[in-house]
Amino acid sequence: ESFVKIFPAVFRLIEEANQFPDEGYYDLRPALRRIRVEGTFLDVDELNGLLRSLVFIAAIVSFFHSESGQRYPALSRMVGRALSFPNITRRIESILDKYGRIKDSASSELQRIRRELASTEGSISRVLNGILSSAQADGTVAQDVAPTMRDGRLVIPVAPALKRKIKGIVHDESASGKTVFIEPQEVVEANNRIRELEAEEQREIIRILQSLTADVRPLAEAMLHSYEMLADVEFVRAKAHLAAVLGAFTTTAPHIAPHPVIDWTLAVHPLLRRSLERHGKKVVPLDIELTRRQRILIISGPNAGGKSV
Repeated sequence: ESFVKIFPAVFRLIEEANQFPDEGYYDLRPALRRIRVEGTFLDVDELNGLLRSLVFIAAIVSFFHSESGQRYPALSRMVGRALSFPNITRRIESILDKYGRIKDSASSELQRIRRELASTEGSISRVLNGILSSAQADGTVAQDVAPTMRDGRLVIPVAPALKRKIKGIVHDESASGKTVFIEPQEVVEANNRIRELEAEEQREIIRILQSLTADVRPLAEAMLHSYEMLADVEFVRAKAHLAAVLGAFTTTAPHIAPHPVIDWTLAVHPLLRRSLERHGKKVVPLDIELTRRQRILIISGPNAGGKSV
């Protein structure tokens, strides 16, 4: 429908309906177009955006099916038969936690890998703390030193002069040269296992994402239609919000003449007005009328802001 019919309803909606959902404008259209190709998949951030936007679309559709939403028939018709894909939403919710990260329970294999990772990291931490305590006791390492991470491996910071007192691999050196980072020999194999498990974890996450994307792919075209609806809703709401900021709001639809005509009263350039207001200044309004008989306007004069309208 034309914006002329929809605009007054949008403004009433903004003014009156606090329960209207207004967060979740994620544009997943580029990602949905990309996954048309077999073998491609949605990454974790895209999947999180898809979930949030599908929940948002469902909330909009639900609102316009409710008693409150029926008060806005023009907007309701614009939303039309947009789909919200609850099955896909539930599937994503079973995979992502509330922070948008892959859950341990996303698959039994991922759960196994992460349990072994936690167990291995815990054993390394215990061994390192034991080595560190001994090194601190004999003065090899300062008392305030703690294990740290270098290149994905847990290491102990040691002064260069004392590095030979701890058997292991030197992985890095501080920028000042006053500290070297040693991986004790006792944890080398465990650190290697962690790297292997991290690679397994990433492969399993990709497999999970590929599997879910395979379910989304047949629905991508239908989803694109729902996102177009979402874009339309956001567009008209943005216009209404801007109209409120500019004081240009009216609940009455403007009259559209069947022939070219301009009849402006106290017209100002909206962007110029906002710019001047930030500096405590005011734009000078103008009355302008152009009709079939008076159809030519010559704009001239010094740069004082009046021509910009």
